[in-house]
Amino acid sequence: MLVPSVVRIFATTQEPDYDCPWQSHTPETATGSGVVIAPGRVLTGAHVVANATFLQVQKLSSPDKAVGRIAAICHDSDLALVEIDDPAFMTGVVPASLGELPSLRDRVQVVGFPVGGEEISITEGVVSRVEVQRYSHSQRHLLAVTVDAAINKGASGGPVMKDGHVCGIAFQVLSGADNIGEVVPAPLIAHFLAAADNATRRGLGLGTVIEIPGLGIGTQPLDNPMLRARVGLADGHTGVLVLSVEYDGSAWGHLRPGDALLAIDGRAIANNGTVMYQDRYRTRFDVSLGHRLIGDSVEVTILRDGAQRRLSFPLKPLRHLVPRSQYGTSPSYFVYGGLVFQPLSRDFLATWDTWWEKAPKEFLHLYYSGARSPERQEVVVLSQILADEVNVGYGDLYSESVVSINGRRPRDMLSFVREAEAQAETVEIVTSSDALIVLDAAAARAANERILSRYRITSDRSPDLEPFARPIAIRA
Repeated sequence: MLVPSVVRIFATTQEPDYDCPWQSHTPETATGSGVVIAPGRVLTGAHVVANATFLQVQKLSSPDKAVGRIAAICHDSDLALVEIDDPAFMTGVVPASLGELPSLRDRVQVVGFPVGGEEISITEGVVSRVEVQRYSHSQRHLLAVTVDAAINKGASGGPVMKDGHVCGIAFQVLSGADNIGEVVPAPLIAHFLAAADNATRRGLGLGTVIEIPGLGIGTQPLDNPMLRARVGLADGHTGVLVLSVEYDGSAWGHLRPGDALLAIDGRAIANNGTVMYQDRYRTRFDVSLGHRLIGDSVEVTILRDGAQRRLSFPLKPLRHLVPRSQYGTSPSYFVYGGLVFQPLSRDFLATWDTWWEKAPKEFLHLYYSGARSPERQEVVVLSQILADEVNVGYGDLYSESVVSINGRRPRDMLSFVREAEAQAETVEIVTSSDALIVLDAAAARAANERILSRYRITSDRSPDLEPFARPIAIRA
């Protein structure tokens, strides 16, 4: 085992503040692990370096640290590649090689630098499961390997070795279980490294963000025989029912609600939504997308109106009505008459402790069940009220979504901003509790400067909603 190729990563990160979207939280420092996979390149977990402002990498053989930069990152599969410019960094280091997907009951070693000590740690375990799992960093469902070896804080991002080769990257611990860790498997790593090399050849430079495509559909199992008969599935045929299709996603314009999805890339889909992977593992049909690139074509077989059809269409990034966790970007927001608006997102939901229980039920329903449509591509939320005389009486209406502005449902944040600024007399906003907010447009615009100055906000909107931003100088 090439232990000298395993390194410690020191990351200074600064996360955006979705409670006050015009500012960031205090910078924090944390450590993780990684493995040298090529000269000057360290493979680690995306969660180790997400929102990083400064990175350093330390070899086992030296107390000195080398400065690193993110060369490529895939938040979907929780992988990142850190580049080291210092040529001396590779002295005494032989890059590790990538192995194959391990099999059930294979013995593996988790190598890294867990907190509580300075030396390298090696724990052994056995592969107990190979199937699609939910990645906590991205909320994507992708192939993962479960091992009964401890993955402690600080060791995350380090390699999982089998027969001296990297067969995975440690990325999360299974909650509610002892010594059960989950690993990004070799096939997803190989896909990520190939995409990163392709980005380098194309001259895309450092910080390339790699995305794993998705179909952008909601489905229902077809286990029930009456439901299968209603859909029109003949005996011997299996699949899942398409419930929704996300606007501008891969399947938009190709699949429809009511279709039965029977196969993907030649793999028959069972009534419970699973396929056979590598002729060894039965797991969710999402597994077919984990090794694909944006722009690749996918082939599906569907049942529509009683007839089977084969369709092929290009794959696109996965986009939700309520975005999942976002990294490396600042929140979108707009302040109008002291009312703060922003799009509903998982990051905003996370401002509630145990948000899956305490966030507004309306928001949770949209998160779990909402689908993008041509008419609604973002959910605009009134997130808070910055108290001022112009908005007296509206102080209890925060944490509600906007149903309409001047009688029109906002398609997204940009359309909301344009509608608000187009009004010369009054702006009327209806929220999800059927409350009505009426503002004098001239008074709201006039109040902006004093409100922003009072609450020490530098601009009435985020950069993505420019070019009409109005920066305000903060008075001491």
